[in-house]
Amino acid sequence: MTHRVDAPPESRVRAALDELRQRAGDNGTQPSVLALASKFGMSNTTFRRHFPDIAQEIAALRSAPPTPGAPREPTRYDRLVARNAKLKRHNRELTETLTLAACHIQRITLENQKLREELEAATGVARLTPIPSRRSATS
Repeated sequence: MTHRVDAPPESRVRAALDELRQRAGDNGTQPSVLALASKFGMSNTTFRRHFPDIAQEIAALRSAPPTPGAPREPTRYDRLVARNAKLKRHNRELTETLTLAACHIQRITLENQKLREELEAATGVARLTPIPSRRSATS
């Protein structure tokens, strides 16, 4: 057996709806029938039975496309696209850094070779290149 629920006056429900819309607009969500019904201690079905017009208004608000200026919650796809773009940027930066590091190593190697040659010429000492060791075939 169900108990009888005293429905609040429509003016009070509309005032609560306006407050719910304001709060929803502030945090970027949309008002729901369930949230409004629970505010008055009613079930969703009971609220819809007593206030069908208000329930339809809320449903229309939820199904309306978002306004162009209003922020919307990014979808999983949007987050994935953003993450992919961030990873591509990071990868490009790392590739550029690696290329730059390789260029520096090449330049330093050439400078080192040139300095060795100048040192050998200035001191009159020739650099001995190591002879590769010969290993016996038995080892």
